[in-house]
Amino acid sequence: MFSQVSEPGLKSEGGWPSGKLRLTLLIGFGGLLALMVIAGLGALRLARQLHAQQEEIRQTFLAHSQPLLVLSSSIYVYNDRIQEYLMSQDSQADGLTAGEFTRLTAEINATLKKYPENCQPEERALLESLQQLFSEQQGMLNPVLSWSREKRHRQAWHFLNQQVLPQRSRILETSERIANWNSQQLGASDREMFRSFASLQARQTRLLATALIAGLMLSLASAFYLLRLEQEGRRRYQELARSRRELEELSARLVDAQETERRSISRELHDEVGQSLGALLVEAGRLAAAVPAGNTQIKDHVDKIKSVAETTVQTVRNIALLLRPSMLDDLGLIAALEWQGREVSRRSEMEVEVQSEGVSEKIPDEYRICIYRLVQEALNNAARHSSAKNARVTVEQTADKILVRVFDDGRGFDPQRVRGLGILGMEERVRRLGGIFAIDSKPGSGTTLKAEFPLPRS
Repeated sequence: MFSQVSEPGLKSEGGWPSGKLRLTLLIGFGGLLALMVIAGLGALRLARQLHAQQEEIRQTFLAHSQPLLVLSSSIYVYNDRIQEYLMSQDSQADGLTAGEFTRLTAEINATLKKYPENCQPEERALLESLQQLFSEQQGMLNPVLSWSREKRHRQAWHFLNQQVLPQRSRILETSERIANWNSQQLGASDREMFRSFASLQARQTRLLATALIAGLMLSLASAFYLLRLEQEGRRRYQELARSRRELEELSARLVDAQETERRSISRELHDEVGQSLGALLVEAGRLAAAVPAGNTQIKDHVDKIKSVAETTVQTVRNIALLLRPSMLDDLGLIAALEWQGREVSRRSEMEVEVQSEGVSEKIPDEYRICIYRLVQEALNNAARHSSAKNARVTVEQTADKILVRVFDDGRGFDPQRVRGLGILGMEERVRRLGGIFAIDSKPGSGTTLKAEFPLPRS
């Protein structure tokens, strides 16, 4: 019934869709996820490295610039004190000068010792040059401290202009060169960090582009795959719907053929077998009349023949009525249902009541047959399986539909779990006419069968 179409990459002998294609998509999406995770972790790690590098650069610059700033300030103070000492007229300040110069010299030497040891050769050379210039300045100052006030006043300007100020200029120039060197190192470190950041940006851009391209390819592949699945699902659904329609048509033809065959067999039993048995009864009656009154043995045999013939006629009549009750065609649907109820009551211990409301006798033949078979199957199931004592059949007709209900007070069942051939046959008959079929039942609470048939428009 179903056509098997093999599509490369979509179906396989082991299942549908193929495990190979599913594995490929799984690996693709897993690789994309791994690529994104690696890119994120790499960016986070490099960002941390850049932050640590920036912090290291800042700390290094501060470690070099702060001592240099203190050193420059101390040298300024030192030179100012020299100038004040040479130009001072206060005799009381002379005694404090030597101690103050000693203190300033100790501060400058301590600051020079605090300067970091991890210096570049050029920076180390500049620092040593600064130390040398300061030592020279100290060497110039030591003889001045022993000058008398008159000599100091006479040579102050000359000493300042020829010794102190040029030496101070050289010291400050060297300090500025060290500061410039530190600034250059800071700029170089910043440029190196920017290059690292540019490298990170380029790397992340490449990873992002790769992830976007891979995601786009996977999205296209997934869309194509889903489209193929949708097409295959639609094709299979169409095949299933077509097969279902064919099965329904076949079932309808089988039901029609069954009803036609039942009608034919019922008619043959009634017309042929029934008439033959009737003729047999007539002949048996004549034979009984022709037997002498004293011949009791032959008369008993004839009476047995008549009894068997009458029982056979009744059996054939019941079979013919069960196959196709003639009253369904002669007297209508309600009469046939009432007869069916009486027969079930006679054969079982269940009392059957048939009620009708507004049922027309012009119901199409397929509706009458379907309702009759539906009620017949429901009553037989109730009598055989539910141990019901009472059953009620109601048939109502409105302007556009017919409602059929069959209720019994038996032990009930679970319709979701119990689906016999009888129930499936009833449901198929109802659905064939476009009706709605439902069973309401619970264990221990009886069963209600409902069927609703839409009437065709005239």
